[in-house]
Amino acid sequence: MWYRLFKYVLLGPLLRLLGRPEVEGLRHVPKEGPVIIAANHLAVIDSLYLALVMPRRVTFLAKQEYFTGTGVKGRFQRWFFTASGQVPVDRTGGTAAADALAAATKILRSGGVWAIHPEGTRSPDGRIYRGRTGALRVAMATGAPVIPVVLSGTDKVNPRGSRCWRFAKVRIDVGAPRYYPPIVLHTEVPVERVRAATDLLMRELAARSGRHYVDRYAATFGSKQ
Repeated sequence: MWYRLFKYVLLGPLLRLLGRPEVEGLRHVPKEGPVIIAANHLAVIDSLYLALVMPRRVTFLAKQEYFTGTGVKGRFQRWFFTASGQVPVDRTGGTAAADALAAATKILRSGGVWAIHPEGTRSPDGRIYRGRTGALRVAMATGAPVIPVVLSGTDKVNPRGSRCWRFAKVRIDVGAPRYYPPIVLHTEVPVERVRAATDLLMRELAARSGRHYVDRYAATFGSKQ
């Protein structure tokens, strides 16, 4: 209920007014079955625009702390992340990465759509940076197709360091799904294979966006989520 209320009544109309989103390629999103949406990351608002334009409900993973706050701010934050299709994941401790991938796998095995920004953090300068391998690990473990998505203009609507949203043009380019042969059950995904597939995906995002690709993690430059 909250997701649809957010998308069509509470925030969706405002997002459309501010960004006037222009979307290409939605025909590539399967009408049913597990799907991984892999998008570049320019602004905090990226997930909101993905949820807004995708024809199916999109689920994201978010830090558990976003759902445990108290007071008015804590309740609003919990509602906001729930409404935008995010589920809590414990990202602390040594098993955090495994827990996150397990949560993503659960979403896909139930036939859902999982969205992720492989860069892991917002780009500090608009370029496309090296991706984390989680999305491809899950794709190879589940057989779910990966759909590359390029966002542009969201960093103009939601500039880094600004608390106010602004008017700007948002464009979202949805590519054709990429399929990866699933790994045999209980077999570990080969590190070299998943790294190579991730690098190819990020270079494709860069090519589709017309942005320069940087073969280093964005976090190296001090960027934070």
